[in-house]
Amino acid sequence: MTENTERNLTPAITSEAGKIQDHFDLFQTDPYQDLFEYKRQFEGAHSKEKVAEVAEWTKSWDYREKNFDREALTINPAKACQPLGALFVAAGFEGTLPYSHGSQGCVAYFRTHLTRNFKEPFQAVSSSMTEDAAVFGGLNNMVDGLANSYTLYKPKMIALCTTCMAEVIGDDLGAFIQTSKQKGAVPEDFPVPYAHTPSFVGSHITGYDNMLKGILSCLSEGKKQETTNGKYNFNLGFDPYIGNIRELKRILQLFDLDYTVLSDNADSFDSPNTGEFQMYNGLTKLEDAGDSINGEGTFFFQKYTTTKTQEWIGKEWGQETYNFRPFGIKGTDEFLSKLSEISGKPVPQELVEERGRAVDAMTDSQAWIHGKRVAIYGDPDHVFSLVNFLLELGAEPVHILVTNTNEDFEAELQAVLDASPYGKNSTIWGKKDLWHLRSLMFTEPVDLLIGNSYGKYLWRDTKTPLVRIGYPIFDRHHMHRYETLGYKGALNLHNWIINTILDELDRQTIIPAKTDISFDLIR
Repeated sequence: MTENTERNLTPAITSEAGKIQDHFDLFQTDPYQDLFEYKRQFEGAHSKEKVAEVAEWTKSWDYREKNFDREALTINPAKACQPLGALFVAAGFEGTLPYSHGSQGCVAYFRTHLTRNFKEPFQAVSSSMTEDAAVFGGLNNMVDGLANSYTLYKPKMIALCTTCMAEVIGDDLGAFIQTSKQKGAVPEDFPVPYAHTPSFVGSHITGYDNMLKGILSCLSEGKKQETTNGKYNFNLGFDPYIGNIRELKRILQLFDLDYTVLSDNADSFDSPNTGEFQMYNGLTKLEDAGDSINGEGTFFFQKYTTTKTQEWIGKEWGQETYNFRPFGIKGTDEFLSKLSEISGKPVPQELVEERGRAVDAMTDSQAWIHGKRVAIYGDPDHVFSLVNFLLELGAEPVHILVTNTNEDFEAELQAVLDASPYGKNSTIWGKKDLWHLRSLMFTEPVDLLIGNSYGKYLWRDTKTPLVRIGYPIFDRHHMHRYETLGYKGALNLHNWIINTILDELDRQTIIPAKTDISFDLIR
């Protein structure tokens, strides 16, 4: 089986003494390359020729048909699981400690996922359920967990959600929390909102919705007044762009509107480095969140991320809800017109000028973007806003893939596509995954791919340039600090798209005396 058992497989030190060689270069050196090749005989690996043959077949229409026939297997879905969204929304409230009722490994995964995207430490605790809790239930874990969390970390609120283990065995959060309070784990009047968030159904946006409803239900209980407080509530949904919260608040202040942002987690995921650790950075005051029941109305920017919360607010609060997508030119126009209506003030000149700059930028670059074929994937509301913007730019969203889709979303988006000449060749691929998208991109190629960091594997395989927009963005830094909302956000989205196109054009024309006929300095 082994041809050279005497072979020295210890990689030689190739760098200068005292100098640490970067792993990108280190593993390209001959000793490591020899080691990787030697390992193949123990791995039962197919020949490189066979691998290349099969890889080429997976690009064909024949493979595409087999790929789309699969039913029991999902390969790289464009979504995460419910607790991630629940922890994300909880982080936006004052003094709130997110709490995951399940195993330690689950909450560690969610913390890591958020930290890798935002490059910020994310605090969340767990019931640390193990085998005994899986058999007898997690009540004792919750009693101890709530007591320890309250004593050690001194939160103003603990927002509690579940993971798969707790849901499979049927733990009753409401009853467990009440028992924990009776046992003195936390004071009787201490707020512990909760949401059942099983990971095996729904997605991170479902968890966001469930947790938002749970928090508002807990904090607003018994606080309904006869008159309104004159304020409007705003919720951005599962929006990874922290700059959007700050941009929204700037716009509302320009209209001189009194408002409450329901889950302001801007500082939770983009806090200043002052040299002093601060445990809690949620900016929505618990008192304001509780008083939101008396608001004039509530605006939602992600219609399909907050369906339960909106229905509950309309029914239980008797409050009007509004759905706007203030992204791109038209979406922002519609939102600002509504703000002008409710405030009784004209759109501020500052915003009018920002609109003009965004439109000017789009005009400057239209020749490069017009007619470009695009594949796009992500959450329903995220994709909806981007498709609207692409249509404004004259681009053609050919493949639109949404794993966590629903019929209402697809019908509404299809109507938008049908109304535009640039949407006539578009197809919405609901409940499909990124391996499906790979087949689509090989059999019906596009010019551009828009999505999160997981798309870099599609970029590598299909050589289609990737515009990183969405969540998560693991392999680029600081994208979350920008705004995508409003006219400033439209300018950012436009810049990311047009400059990706120009970067790719330079890559394709970079070989001297071969492809550099149009390797121009001016684009």
